[in-house]
Amino acid sequence: MWNKDEVQGAFENAKGKAKEAAGDLTDDEQLKEEGQNQQAVGSAQQTVGKARRKVGEAIEGVGKAVKQ
Repeated sequence: MWNKDEVQGAFENAKGKAKEAAGDLTDDEQLKEEGQNQQAVGSAQQTVGKARRKVGEAIEGVGKAVKQ
């Protein structure tokens, strides 16, 4: 299940793609760059979220193994 960072990262990534596309359509280089930067931030946030989730799942696995 996705955590808060993964969801927010995906949302930022999508907003960045929309801004980049709008910049392409209007020939607005600043908007296009802003969209690309926002996508990079969103991707990084998603990666952090995935890492946190994997660590949490590993800890749960260890906890279940210890109980047995």
